[in-house]
Amino acid sequence: MSFKSITPRQYLGLLLWLALALGLAAVSNRGAGLANWGGWLAVLALCGGLLWGGLRLLAGENLPGGIQRLTGLAFALRLGLAVFWFLALPVWGYDTDVQRAGYVMDDAHKRDGIAWKLAGEDTSLLEAFRGYSTTDQYGGLLFISAGVYRTLGGEIHHPLMLAALAAAFSALAVPLTWALANRLWGGRAAGWAAWGLALYPEALLLGSSQMREAFSVTLVAASVWLALRLAQRISWPDALGLALSLGLGALFSPPIALLQAFTALLVYVAAENGRWFTPPRRVGLLALAGLAAVGLAVVYWDNLLAFMDAVAWQRYISESASGWVARQFERMPVWSHVPFLILYGIFRPLLPAALVADGVTLWKVVAILRAASWTVLLALLLYATFLALRQRGWRTPAGALLAAAWAVALVASYRGGGDDWDNPRYRVAFAAVQLALAAWAVLRQQESRDPWLRRAFGFAGGLLLWFLPWYLRRYATFEWPIVDLPDVVGLGLLTGGIFMLWDWLGARNPSVPPENSP
Repeated sequence: MSFKSITPRQYLGLLLWLALALGLAAVSNRGAGLANWGGWLAVLALCGGLLWGGLRLLAGENLPGGIQRLTGLAFALRLGLAVFWFLALPVWGYDTDVQRAGYVMDDAHKRDGIAWKLAGEDTSLLEAFRGYSTTDQYGGLLFISAGVYRTLGGEIHHPLMLAALAAAFSALAVPLTWALANRLWGGRAAGWAAWGLALYPEALLLGSSQMREAFSVTLVAASVWLALRLAQRISWPDALGLALSLGLGALFSPPIALLQAFTALLVYVAAENGRWFTPPRRVGLLALAGLAAVGLAVVYWDNLLAFMDAVAWQRYISESASGWVARQFERMPVWSHVPFLILYGIFRPLLPAALVADGVTLWKVVAILRAASWTVLLALLLYATFLALRQRGWRTPAGALLAAAWAVALVASYRGGGDDWDNPRYRVAFAAVQLALAAWAVLRQQESRDPWLRRAFGFAGGLLLWFLPWYLRRYATFEWPIVDLPDVVGLGLLTGGIFMLWDWLGARNPSVPPENSP
């Protein structure tokens, strides 16, 4: 293509690409110069290639133009947030080495530093899979990070390069979420799910960081979408695509990849309209699942042992870091400690705690946004579960996705020790599934004018209301007589139940206006 054939719009795109590369080079060097702006040109070209290639793969799904633009917006939001964290955390964050360096999470800080060091050494990048378990349990993201730095990094460490790639890859979850929800429930639910994923605070936080969940969220969405396509018609390209998405998922995190495969299998079986549940096929399916479980256990035995060790360690950390948790454990039998942490973790981040807890302003805002969004999403998931139970829809794709979503929430809480950071981080890898289900629940409610969604939110509000003064007592000089957790939970359940009963009675006995009233 000659320069004469380039349109004004393409000229503008090239100028914006160059300007963005120069700007990011300046930001990465903290204003000290434009070193390695050529590397930034290559990184941005790679980001553009990822987005273009992903949208091309979805061309057969008839993506609306609005969803394509939303994908670009999702990338811009994530990249903009990555720049914001890099510049704002040293000034407005906590006074730690991690945040002074502009990183959101300690894991990203450690891994990125090792990746830069490994990139500069005269050794094979395969070393990333050996001997770095303290910085990257599985080595996949460390390998990719070191590879990018070795080929494009130049002489100065630019952490934002990996954040930019994570932003582009995670943005692809938006059209994939639209595609899978559209196949299941149509365009309205698909649009809500895509917008939800584009703006979901937890997905934005991880998508703007050098964390593996930024990649996992897209791979999970891709595997569910491909499973739906295979249920409709078996094709080698889709089968290879599913295998590739699972393989890449295992590269980043084998435990998440196992849950990813479990979700894809459930969706495939459900989308086959129950044909796999006939007696002969059921036996074959169970036998196949058993063989797969044994094979995976053999292959990933070391990872499984590491997972169990990490669970024990995380439980110890949760107990040691919180005097409140330690006091609860003292009052409870030993067998109930793990179930308590799992249940506690499903509700975290908890909105009342986020509203009253101490902290710097920046992180307090982040905490409130994370907690508020998860509270709404959790209420919608509970309502979706109620719909599936009421409609006996557990053998439908919605039922399969719900089973997967709750399994993931339980495993994430178990693995994260019910904490406020790792637990939601593991859970957000399946945000496409969660938000698609939330969109389905809202769609069903709008179609039937079902009052139980309103009652679900009222119940949640009544439950959370009693936690607000309870947390105020913990964080401020505030006298409150109800101090035992069972009492707080009991009053919350009672308040929520009273609201639901009041709403139900009101629906059964609506006030009838007089006949002669205007």
